[in-house]
Amino acid sequence: MGKEVRLFKSEERRTRTEVASFLRELADKVDGGKVTLMQGEEELTLEMPQNLILDIQVEDEDKKRKGIQHSLEVEIKWFDGDDEDGSSGPLKLG
Repeated sequence: MGKEVRLFKSEERRTRTEVASFLRELADKVDGGKVTLMQGEEELTLEMPQNLILDIQVEDEDKKRKGIQHSLEVEIKWFDGDDEDGSSGPLKLG
């Protein structure tokens, strides 16, 4: 297994409306082919290729005293020079 290097990390509490607004803006940036993440003095720009891997996971984790923590994880991945569409069919929103 290859070595993973974290280039940027952010975790913050926001309202549902703020999260939805951020995700819409992120979607527009991905569609435009360039995403720049900024927080304080930290900045990271990503050039997005035409073909991406969309990884969706839903998990529940028992946090004992706090109760069940639910998570909807949206991960976008790609390989350098990978223009192949290896999907098993499109995921749709209902």
